[in-house]
Amino acid sequence: MHPVLVGLETEYGLSVEGRGAEEQIDDSMALVRSYPGECFVGWDYRFESPRSDLRGFQVEHLAYDPEDARFDAGRARPGDQEVRSDRILPNGARFYNDHGHPEFATPECRGAHELARHDKAGEQVVAAAAAAFARQTGRKVKVYKNNTDFHGASYGTHESYLVPRRVGFERLFQALVPLFVSRQVLTGAGKVGYEHGSACPFQMSQRADFFVEPANIETLYRRPVFNTRDEPHADPSQWVRLHVICGDANRMFGCTRRKVALVRLALALVEADAVPTWRLSDPVRSFAEVSRAVDDEGRIGLEGSSWTTPRLVVESYLDAAERLAAPDEETLATVAECRDLLEARANGSDLFRRNVDWAAKRWLLDQFREDEGLAWHHPAMQSLDLAYCDIDPAESLFDALVEAGEVDGEPSPVPAVLPATVGTRPWARGLATSKFGRHVRAASWGSLAFQGPDGTVDLRLDPVGDFNPGLADVESWEEFCALVQDR
Repeated sequence: MHPVLVGLETEYGLSVEGRGAEEQIDDSMALVRSYPGECFVGWDYRFESPRSDLRGFQVEHLAYDPEDARFDAGRARPGDQEVRSDRILPNGARFYNDHGHPEFATPECRGAHELARHDKAGEQVVAAAAAAFARQTGRKVKVYKNNTDFHGASYGTHESYLVPRRVGFERLFQALVPLFVSRQVLTGAGKVGYEHGSACPFQMSQRADFFVEPANIETLYRRPVFNTRDEPHADPSQWVRLHVICGDANRMFGCTRRKVALVRLALALVEADAVPTWRLSDPVRSFAEVSRAVDDEGRIGLEGSSWTTPRLVVESYLDAAERLAAPDEETLATVAECRDLLEARANGSDLFRRNVDWAAKRWLLDQFREDEGLAWHHPAMQSLDLAYCDIDPAESLFDALVEAGEVDGEPSPVPAVLPATVGTRPWARGLATSKFGRHVRAASWGSLAFQGPDGTVDLRLDPVGDFNPGLADVESWEEFCALVQDR
């Protein structure tokens, strides 16, 4: 089994000239509403269930960061749906405000390469909205693809994988936590300094300082290494959404692709009952320690007072994948790429820093630091970290590295609104909202609601089915509904 659908939701850091944390939600809301491209307004919240837990229960409420609550205290705002300001793009992507951060959610994809392309396209969507917002307000607007504000707050880059419910929580937890702790060596975005835990000048992961439990349902406070939110956006009797919150926001196309491909590889091992066995003694502590091991192999504590290294853990998954009966092309390519990068890191080859965000950022910033005689904790180093994550190509240090040929960019140009694959669920959603938008009352990941003369017509969209390409040629919303229902 490979999970059929994968998605990526990235919350962007936002800085608006002359504005503070108290106005963050208002500014993020206004930025999203400034998006100048074609979009549909009308998200359907009826099927969302963020309080459902994979372990078979519902929590009464989700935890909220008390620091964020302090900034929001006493602020009068419209209702939650107005604040979120959802936009659906013609390719089925979702763009909205999430707790004061512009968030781009890719369309559901059937492979890691396709997903990484949509993630890069999302950078352009957010940048276009930011530019429009800056013109409207006359203020300088900066948007960062990162996960920390260097003042103790973190925001997420969440991966979603549609997995059959029969797999269950325990198998997913045992299979994935060792990989989550280890994959940051190959996928971390890199970060100057620390915000919690032991001091360090530089670390691999932007998120490592913010995990406090091995598993729970929270995303805003008391974050876990393994998130247990059970919100499949599909038939809940058949599917769960593996909701991964421990990954970083990457600027490198290859890091995004690798991050997702490694989890898909692990899920294939789950299906084949071939997952290597690692029993971590303290996943939270190991995640932080691996993140800080930028100059050595790093250690992961195991039950029974033993330990291993992230390289050995990753290689055990690669070995197992090579023994699968029929690994697909993505799996084989991921195995080969990860082996090359692990060896390049061990040998000190430039191949590693050309293809891994944290290594590229560290290499660049270290040159500046030595030239200027600065310590890593100098404020200028955090500013340069932010400049690496800036999505404005004219000011981004990452984009400068790509232009100079020092790191690898995306393999081919990506348009801002990358079309969804014909016949997929996001293609059907985007088609309906673009072509028959005035008849669509609301839409979500798995549903469309049309407003007919006799009331609302609800359509549920199969997450894994193939939709008739003839939908593109129908002339009315009624024909659209009939063709979807007859599929």
